[in-house]
Amino acid sequence: MSPSEAHSEETTIRILVTAASRHGATAEIAGVIAEHLTAAGHDVDLREPDSVHDLDNIDAVVLGSAVYTGHWLKPARELVTRLGPELTSRPVWMFSSGPVGDPLKPSEDPVDAAAAVAATGAREHRVFAGHVNKEQLGFAERAMVRAFHATVGDFRDWEEIVDWARDIDGELRTTHP
Repeated sequence: MSPSEAHSEETTIRILVTAASRHGATAEIAGVIAEHLTAAGHDVDLREPDSVHDLDNIDAVVLGSAVYTGHWLKPARELVTRLGPELTSRPVWMFSSGPVGDPLKPSEDPVDAAAAVAATGAREHRVFAGHVNKEQLGFAERAMVRAFHATVGDFRDWEEIVDWARDIDGELRTTHP
């Protein structure tokens, strides 16, 4: 085994990337994060929260959720409840996706983000801008968009998301040599 192969094996970390997404925009964010962590040499498992039943063979977790009416989606909240004790024994990063418009609204963190961070010991919670595609929305969701004067469009900042994935990689390499 060459020295570079040995270094690669030493720094390979098994990372679970999971996000609750109603219409796919938050899942796309999770996919970009997973893609960049994989390109950095990590072993990444990208799954929906409902399919995560344990954290066997997982060294670190990136957990996200779309935010609707100020709350994370149920599958993400349930994952935190189901695996909270296991999550506290690993490095965890969390993200929310939801604010839209210019300036982004709402500007507050999701209502349940602080509790999820506390339950998991997450190192960070990041809020990313969201994407509202009116054609994907059901009747009630379209009514909410109108009621809250939400701006339709894609406000995700892919450079910010990729930079965050790089920050996670850098921190993992420092703490898990």
